[in-house]
Amino acid sequence: MYAVILAAGRSTRTYPLTLTRPKALLPVANRPILEWNLLSLSGLVDRAVIVVGYMKDMIMERFGSSFEGIKIEYAEQGEQLGTAHALLSAENFVSGRFLVMMGDDLYERSLLEECLRQELCVAAEKVENPSAFGVWVEKDGMVSGFAEKPKQFVSDLANTGLYNLDNRIFDEIRKLEKTERGEYELNEAVNSLASSGDVLIMHSRGRWRPVGYPWDVLNANEWLLERIEFGVEGEIEDGTVLKGNVSVGKGTLVKSGAYIEGPAVIGENSVIGPNCYIRGSTSIGSGCRVGNGVEIKNSVIMDGAKVNHLSYIGDSVIGCGVNIGGGTLTANLRHDGKNIMCFVKGEKLDTGRRKFGAVIGDGAKTGISTVFYPGRKMWPGKTTLPGEIVKNDIE
Repeated sequence: MYAVILAAGRSTRTYPLTLTRPKALLPVANRPILEWNLLSLSGLVDRAVIVVGYMKDMIMERFGSSFEGIKIEYAEQGEQLGTAHALLSAENFVSGRFLVMMGDDLYERSLLEECLRQELCVAAEKVENPSAFGVWVEKDGMVSGFAEKPKQFVSDLANTGLYNLDNRIFDEIRKLEKTERGEYELNEAVNSLASSGDVLIMHSRGRWRPVGYPWDVLNANEWLLERIEFGVEGEIEDGTVLKGNVSVGKGTLVKSGAYIEGPAVIGENSVIGPNCYIRGSTSIGSGCRVGNGVEIKNSVIMDGAKVNHLSYIGDSVIGCGVNIGGGTLTANLRHDGKNIMCFVKGEKLDTGRRKFGAVIGDGAKTGISTVFYPGRKMWPGKTTLPGEIVKNDIE
């Protein structure tokens, strides 16, 4: 059985995190999104075709020719012209029926198993805000139409990017015309296929987690930390507290006075503490340093990052190799209690989160006593001055 994983896109909406990596390699719960999906596929398929494009070498070097018993091949999408165009890149690699999924969204294994048991199907998630998604129109359990971010209600069944298809889809793709965005959309090809035969709508029921914006990294991290296994392999000094589900990787030292509330994961060869507070839904990568008097809450700290003494990191995403100067604070709550707003590609968007701190790109550095307003972003390699108040994104 084949799986085709679409992982070629540039994803400008997730800047600054994807300025230095493909979105499929964004880490959540200390593993790249694409790796979690391959782990879910292990034992279900014997071959995976990963469609690559943007920063393709990073993906190819990470996974090579096999992973967890799955033979991996790569199809290159030279120019990113949409999801249908991406799937067409894999046409010569597959035959018969095959699973198609997005490489930058998360899917529970049980959802993949259920999808594989069907003939032709799409997976859909019932959502409260269908105008933010492409939605499938359902009739008697089957696809009867598709609408992209409809302004008026037509359906609340959001497309999850998970399909079970066969080679007939490629003929439908070749019939497509470009959308207004200049792309060829897979949903339109599937909708066309459904007009000549039954395509089942399978309800995902909370087993899918999309990652479309920087704050979705936090949502995905919270979602995964409720589902993974935990274990302690590092050194835990006397006088520490590990409460609830906590993982500590090999070679990591947790010093006396550290108080860690689960769910939380800490990678390998990191140093935590002394006298720090790690709160729930936090992932700390490998080779990290969390200093004295630091508090971290509901955040993703990527490999090699250092959060130095007397800092507070709340509801934030901190990139690889970032150095957080002593006394740095991330504000994560508005005084009026309203949702945090964030600029994406020049447009001010509602994150849907009442609490959201900072997003700091790889290799950035903050001067001591830097303060971030809620929802602010800092581009890779940028710096702040001591005592700087970050009111606007630093690009």
